[in-house]
Amino acid sequence: MKRLFAVWAVSICATLFALAGSAQAQQNTQNSVWVQVAAHPSLSRAQERARDFASRLPDVSGFSLGGGWYGVVLGPYTRSDAERVLQVYRSEGQIPRDSFIAFSRNLRAQFFPAEPATATPAPAPVPGPSAAVDTAPEAPQTTVIPAQPDETPAEARRSERALNRAEREALQIALQSQGFYNSSIDGAFGRGTRRSMADWQAANLYEPTGVLTTAQRKVLIDQYNAPLISVGMTQIEDTAAGIALQIPANEVGFDRYESPFAQYKSLTDLGARLFLISQPGDKRTLHGLYDIIQTLEIVPLDGARKRGNTSFTIEGQGNGIVSYTQASLKNGEIKGFTLVWPEGDDARRTRVLTTMKSSFARLDGVLDPAAGADAPQNVDLLAGLQIRKPRLSRSGFFVDGQGTVVTTSDVVASCSRVTLDHDFDATVLVNDTDNGLAVLAPKDALAPMAIAELATLSPRLQSDVAVSGFSYQGILGAPSLTWGALSDLKSLDGNTGVARLDLAAQAGDAGGPVLDSTGAVLGMLLPRKIGSQQLPAGVSFAANADALRTALATAQRSAQDKSTDSSPLPNDALVRSANGMTVLVSCWE
Repeated sequence: MKRLFAVWAVSICATLFALAGSAQAQQNTQNSVWVQVAAHPSLSRAQERARDFASRLPDVSGFSLGGGWYGVVLGPYTRSDAERVLQVYRSEGQIPRDSFIAFSRNLRAQFFPAEPATATPAPAPVPGPSAAVDTAPEAPQTTVIPAQPDETPAEARRSERALNRAEREALQIALQSQGFYNSSIDGAFGRGTRRSMADWQAANLYEPTGVLTTAQRKVLIDQYNAPLISVGMTQIEDTAAGIALQIPANEVGFDRYESPFAQYKSLTDLGARLFLISQPGDKRTLHGLYDIIQTLEIVPLDGARKRGNTSFTIEGQGNGIVSYTQASLKNGEIKGFTLVWPEGDDARRTRVLTTMKSSFARLDGVLDPAAGADAPQNVDLLAGLQIRKPRLSRSGFFVDGQGTVVTTSDVVASCSRVTLDHDFDATVLVNDTDNGLAVLAPKDALAPMAIAELATLSPRLQSDVAVSGFSYQGILGAPSLTWGALSDLKSLDGNTGVARLDLAAQAGDAGGPVLDSTGAVLGMLLPRKIGSQQLPAGVSFAANADALRTALATAQRSAQDKSTDSSPLPNDALVRSANGMTVLVSCWE
């Protein structure tokens, strides 16, 4: 076992040193990133930390971060290599647990090593409305910020006794975030806390007394807040929206108002976005907003959702982003925010989100409901935001009172989620790709307005038939009937499980029921394109009723048969029955 571990360790080290060898080649690429492992307000202390890391690890550099701060970084790497370095070095305890991926734009003048690596100067932060901007000039590269006079252990203990419980707990949290402390956060400085303080002091090249001086406590807290400093957390007051909070002002900046959102666009290639929510309303408005927000692309499908009488939260992760939304109703005003952040930067996102939630405050007033009314309109947009659309939509129809649905096979292929009428999740019971049929069951029982009754007699050639389907994949909001005729009881290659129709169907009609004049379901419409074969215009095929029964039997379901003495239905009755049994089936990525 030891030999296996040693081989693994050698392999990891070889990989990391290979990354070090390729770092120079990556240095001038625009996509290079870094792993930030330390930050100090003292240049001399940052230089000492850089030398300490360089004695153990490759690719160590030091850069000014602006505002009198100095960072120690590893790199540059590609994004994927940086994530591997971060994972391995964290697991080995080589770097603090709160290390994170940093970008070249945030790095300024280099102070370590002597031969500078290239980093793109960071752009000036763009503040939001009423943002407090730090206008302090950049410190020269050679300036050493003088450290606070050191304290004796007795003086350190006296200053420590003046701390309140929250301040003592904050120190434990900061030690815990860097992996030095693993006990409870109680504000009590017992032996475990003292030992972690000594370990932190040794790692930061201080004398390991186990009692932090005033200056050391500041450095520790500043290290803990380095992720917030890197994104420029700044308090803003958006008076139009009636909201105050801290935002990552280096990453997002005000764009426009379009009710119910104050939109803050991304300023960098990180891709973060922020939306303040502000509108008048009541509980019904709040619950409607809860449903609407989940239709937006900025809110991925996977994630926790929670809705109460006066508030809701929505989390989403997927397609490269993580989003968090909160909103609450108070005194007839709905206010909240949505933060969108890239996947893979969880350490900073968590700190940023925690700070935003704790700093969120309501101001007087609410965003004008008419704000943004003159913006270009589009059915696929809500307040300028893209509405999430399914990858593919087809028709289907109910075959029993529990909501079992028969549809076409292609609509359930390679889907992360299948829905009925967009709102109801469904499970695939059977996907018979050979015959183009699929059987679905809703995750929550449904009560269809009508169910299919399968034909028991062979239909007559050239008899009238109709297909009920969502011809334009749900855009019209309701199914429509397309009329045609039965051309043959078998396919062109002699398959008796498939009927040929003289009928001009649309792509969205596939999966819909094929009915005769009595309302009996003769079969299910198949897609006009099967594999690489495209049918001529006006030609369609349908899986017949016997093929449907076979698929349903495989799924341990059954459908109702149509009585043999049925008379033709009036047109409005046929339309009513067809509409009640037809359902939109959608595939989501």
